[in-house]
Amino acid sequence: VEGNVELVATISKIGNISNIKVVSGDAQLTKAAVDAVKQWKYKPYLLNGEPVEIQTQVTIKFKLPR
Repeated sequence: VEGNVELVATISKIGNISNIKVVSGDAQLTKAAVDAVKQWKYKPYLLNGEPVEIQTQVTIKFKLPR
């Protein structure tokens, strides 16, 4: 199975991912995409030098080797 999974998530003030929601994608791929994104760590987004929580959209592409 190949395809893209679109997710929206929150990046916390300390760079953790939370509130992951599937926007679109094959049901067979969504769990793997969510599990992968849960492990990601970001540098916090800064606004006027202070870390803030933000929403982001992520596209995970699944492609079989050729």
